[in-house]
Amino acid sequence: MTSAQIRQSFLDFFAQQGHTIVPSSSLLPDSPGLLFTNAGMNQFVPIFLGDRAPDVSKWAGVRPAKDTRAADTQKCIRAGGKHNDLEDVGFDTYHHTLFEMLGNWSFGDYFKKESINWGWQLITKVWGIPAKRLYATVYAPNKAKGDPSEFDQEAYDIWAAIFKAEGLDPAVHIVHGNKKDNFWMMGDTGPCGPCSEIHFNLLPSDDEVEGRKGVNASSPRCIEIWNHVFIQFNANADGTFSPLAAKHVDTGMGFERVAGIYATTKGFKDFSPEPSNYNSDVFAPLFTKIAALSGKTYAGTVPTKREGLTEQENIDVAFRVLADHARCVSSAIADTILPGNEGRNYVIRRILRRGILYGKKLGLQTGFFEQLVAPVVESLGTVFPELKQQQSIIQRVIRSEEESFGRTLDRGLQLFTKAAASGAISAAAAFELYDTYGFPLDMTQLLATERGLTVDAAGFETAMEAQRERGRASQKKEIVVAATEGDTTIAQPTNFLGYAQLTGHGKLLEVVKADKDTYLVFDQTPFYGEMGGQTGDTGTALINGQLIHITDTVKDKSGRHLHKIDGAAPAVGATAELAVDAVRRRAINRHHSAAHLIHWALRKVLGTHVRQAGTSKTADRMRFDFSHFEAVTHAQLLEVESLVNAKVIDNAKVDTYETEFDKKPEGTLAFFGDKYGKIVRVVDIGGYSRELCGGTHVSTTGEIGLIKVVAEMAIAAGTRRIEAVAGQPAYDFVAHREAALAAVSAHLGGGASDVVQKLEALLAHQKETEKQLKTFQQKALAGLADELAAKAVARDGLKFVSAVVSVPDQESLRSLGSQVAAKLGEGVVQLGTALGDKASLVAFCTPAAVKAGHQAGKIIQTLSAAIGGKGGGKPDFAMGGGKDLSKLAEVLK
Repeated sequence: MTSAQIRQSFLDFFAQQGHTIVPSSSLLPDSPGLLFTNAGMNQFVPIFLGDRAPDVSKWAGVRPAKDTRAADTQKCIRAGGKHNDLEDVGFDTYHHTLFEMLGNWSFGDYFKKESINWGWQLITKVWGIPAKRLYATVYAPNKAKGDPSEFDQEAYDIWAAIFKAEGLDPAVHIVHGNKKDNFWMMGDTGPCGPCSEIHFNLLPSDDEVEGRKGVNASSPRCIEIWNHVFIQFNANADGTFSPLAAKHVDTGMGFERVAGIYATTKGFKDFSPEPSNYNSDVFAPLFTKIAALSGKTYAGTVPTKREGLTEQENIDVAFRVLADHARCVSSAIADTILPGNEGRNYVIRRILRRGILYGKKLGLQTGFFEQLVAPVVESLGTVFPELKQQQSIIQRVIRSEEESFGRTLDRGLQLFTKAAASGAISAAAAFELYDTYGFPLDMTQLLATERGLTVDAAGFETAMEAQRERGRASQKKEIVVAATEGDTTIAQPTNFLGYAQLTGHGKLLEVVKADKDTYLVFDQTPFYGEMGGQTGDTGTALINGQLIHITDTVKDKSGRHLHKIDGAAPAVGATAELAVDAVRRRAINRHHSAAHLIHWALRKVLGTHVRQAGTSKTADRMRFDFSHFEAVTHAQLLEVESLVNAKVIDNAKVDTYETEFDKKPEGTLAFFGDKYGKIVRVVDIGGYSRELCGGTHVSTTGEIGLIKVVAEMAIAAGTRRIEAVAGQPAYDFVAHREAALAAVSAHLGGGASDVVQKLEALLAHQKETEKQLKTFQQKALAGLADELAAKAVARDGLKFVSAVVSVPDQESLRSLGSQVAAKLGEGVVQLGTALGDKASLVAFCTPAAVKAGHQAGKIIQTLSAAIGGKGGGKPDFAMGGGKDLSKLAEVLK
């Protein structure tokens, strides 16, 4: 069987058992708390938690069957988070950053008997794995260590019957496992249950007792291929466990692992070779391409240590790293996870840069990684069609990243070599490699390990935290939050009234001092506290007849709104009449809703890989940072602007409502790193733009009036920024531009419609005039060169020219000196000129002059020093200058 046939036979087998075959979910998880989709069960969590009824037959793209049964192949990434296999990739034959997990699920339908028996039937009867080489683990709690629940007698009995039917001894083929190996928990509380794993003896011998020794022993010759999790309990907060009303099954099988074993053993028949996932045809197109690019051959060697590798071991590690990382990076980008500086995006950048480093070890030049996308698509594009659909974008993103990192890689490696000479990599060196040259810490650690060196990782983290603190210190809100933490008497969040009203009453609960500023905390307020990029409200508070101006509002981590005031604070306990500056709030609303529209339009024009990476909304303008790999063209910006203003004209309704996170509408954008509770607020603009957002907005898009993009720029590799204005600021921007255009038109002597034509004519005339002027200057320089050469002083077989000349620029000075030197035959030329308020110098020495001991570099150093400057160069040519024009003629006598 090919790997594709193994995958398909798994899905077909469970389809025959009434399972709905669902497509893989995106590597970008629905839950913002996850870095990546890292298990097959991720997309089914709402069903397991009871937040969603089993309805898989109605999901998009499925082969429908029962709603309570599902099977799929799920692409997963395990790197950068709790599950992190990155450092092991390449150094063994079974760890991957990206892998497929084959799985089947029961949602309150079948349970242990069916799950175990079907699993056995597939792997032994359909695939032909020898039963004698298989072992099952069952849960047996270690009560002395406080393991939960009871021995899984039910699973044991099912397995015992299976092994007896095969003529095998259950006492040999069933292994007990404790909580660490055989009990699954979603978290400290919630659904949980025992699991039963199937292990495969890959030793050359099929001796059953010897094979058993490798179970749960981290042996590459006896590995787990399939885990069956039986979700039957709820872990309670008090440490007890109670039965679930509905019992579920969640299984997972490593696809690359099974495909690699099948290929290595020639169809589960020859177990003498060392097993390797990389032997399967999944990796063949990549290995072929890497070999063609590098001229090297993969031999499958596996190192036993991380330093002192042989040449072939280094080659084989690099092959495995490149094949794995190309699959991971390509798949991530296809699912709109672009390399970046934060969160999951930075993990992908780390993986890509690790791959680039290993490519360099194979002698590959910048641009090679992009060429690995095609074999990834060849291998995976059929089962994951988004790879084919996004191939062009994947290649462009990788090309941009390669070029960016390629500009600093060699210099970074030089710094590393210099730092390594001390016998260890200091925190300062590691931080400089990260901050200046883009080396992730784990890449520096990898380089250090290869040389048997250590890295001061703790010191590096201290330097990183200091940098974060500097960043936070530049943000007003963070200063306030930090100053008020741990020094509060009221911890309850402020009741925010400002979605529905701009005035209201509030009881003053507390006066907070932060630095030299004073803040008031009320029990409720219509004032929005700065959060999510939206600036805080300003306005007034009337307390006991005293009108207090509120100049800013921020929100701390406990949810309190802190109202900044000028002047003395009133007494706690008073009731205030609070009024938000309505004109300013409406301007902020326009810019916030405009930001949502621009986000929607960018995804439509540039692609769904565009994701918000930072934002600011004020009364005057908005800033929107987003993931993208190249500059947005003028035509694309015009299209974005046209789209958003068309939606403004449509005057679509802007709906805001609360819902449970797991019940939010499909396609609603949530942002990694943001913390969402069970209940979230959705901002829905016209049914086409949906985001989770706690900010304030217009009621209809028509209230925005006009949106005008004023700037687009890069702020980091893989991150762009758009600045825009909306409403009155947009009108003012256009009016200013029109006034400027009218002024230009008047100078050019025509109407606004004639400006381009007249400018083109003017520029053409200027170009021709400059061409004529250059010709004249060249003739003038040639004539001046003749004059200077004619005045040369002969001495010791050489000719010398030293003079102050009048030329328009430094290039003309250099050209004149070169011409004079050529006319002398052999000699020395030193010239100076005044350019603005500074002097410029040039010197030329012909070969005979250099041989006689004259050096242009030394001449210029001496002359420049005499006029208060510096300079230098080579023996035959040098340039310099100084500030003291009064001494120029004297030094050139």
